[in-house]
Amino acid sequence: MTVSYRQPGVVLTDRRFTVPLDHDRPEGETIELYAREVVASDKTSQDLLPWLLYLQGGPGFGADRSVGRPGWLGRALKEYRVLLLDQRGTGHSTPANRQSLPLRGGPAEQADYLTHFRADSIVRDCEAIRAELTGGKPWTVLGQSFGGFCAVSYLSLAPEGLATAVITGGLPALDAHADDVYRAAFPRIERKVTAHYARYPQDAERARRIADHLLTHDVVLPNGYRLTVEAFQSLGIALGTGDGTHRLHYLLENAFVRTPQGFTLSDAFQEQVQAMLSYARHPLYALIHESIYGQDARPTAWSAERVRAEFPRFDAAKALAGDEPLLFTGESIHPWMFDCDPALRPLRETADLLAARTDWTPLYDPARLAANTVPVVAAVYHDDMYVDTAHSLRTARTIRGLRTWITDEFEHDGIRTGGPRVLDRLLALVRGEA
Repeated sequence: MTVSYRQPGVVLTDRRFTVPLDHDRPEGETIELYAREVVASDKTSQDLLPWLLYLQGGPGFGADRSVGRPGWLGRALKEYRVLLLDQRGTGHSTPANRQSLPLRGGPAEQADYLTHFRADSIVRDCEAIRAELTGGKPWTVLGQSFGGFCAVSYLSLAPEGLATAVITGGLPALDAHADDVYRAAFPRIERKVTAHYARYPQDAERARRIADHLLTHDVVLPNGYRLTVEAFQSLGIALGTGDGTHRLHYLLENAFVRTPQGFTLSDAFQEQVQAMLSYARHPLYALIHESIYGQDARPTAWSAERVRAEFPRFDAAKALAGDEPLLFTGESIHPWMFDCDPALRPLRETADLLAARTDWTPLYDPARLAANTVPVVAAVYHDDMYVDTAHSLRTARTIRGLRTWITDEFEHDGIRTGGPRVLDRLLALVRGEA
């Protein structure tokens, strides 16, 4: 049964689908997918309105819960009926978290289960949904970040399902191991941190003071998260977004409060930090993040943690012992997160087993991409902190007919901060108007 309701300027319809957990075993266990259909209120009677499927970034995040028709969605609704999919394991789509995963059994069973939550399975989910919604007609996919990775998998596995592919900040390296991804990432992260301190010089001393406090005090946040120096450094993930440098600055300036016992980290600071660091709302992101790069017999083996050791400037103790600035880190998952975060602690052994797996299957087909006939456009953000620009451009040259828009006007979240302009520019590229 579907349920429809209204918001300003739009009509929303809740849709649910049943798909196999393992598409290679369609007779086996099934899971439920949830998606929200959005159509402009003045276009509800237009049955022939083409579909646009939005694939959220992540992995592990449910689709946006917007109100009305803001940003890119408003632009899309001018000519599309939009489907916002909660990818498997996220949102309302049979969620995978510390509360639900024990239903699978122990860590080994949980790890086996989670191998079915990568881009290849998401693409096959989309194809099952498309057959039900469009009557077999191809649709347009808009993939942001990891959603773009899924779009490239879609072009590899089922291009017949696509009328057009639009990618924002999400052209993946086709054959890079996770180690290659992080070796390219840490220098980019350092550039972002250096730019932040150039913009807000006072933050260099503030960050050092906070880190020094954490080295000498055991700080547990109100939700039970153990705030270590490494966890504090991981707040640098914000620096890859359009307003992240400013949000980080405002966070640091309110870090300390004076008490009868001396200065300590303020309640306001701790409350904001736990909201930024907790994976309670998206634990799947932490669990399968490195596995999105697994495509062969090599384990990911906690790649970000190992590669970070190759960049000693990120060592907080060494920075504090000398005159080096404390470097924040970016989009990377580390084993200590499963010790610090109460939302992840019960899943540490599961995460270890995923990191040790050696049976990952390919996610992309370079030969098929080289023969591509689907119109594809991609926004590539110059010096994107999350997705390496050089990797993206190499992939762009592999996909036949792909047109790129390379810009430094936006950070990785350009679809959020400049959504109508970004989508308008990319759709113009598809039509050959830009």
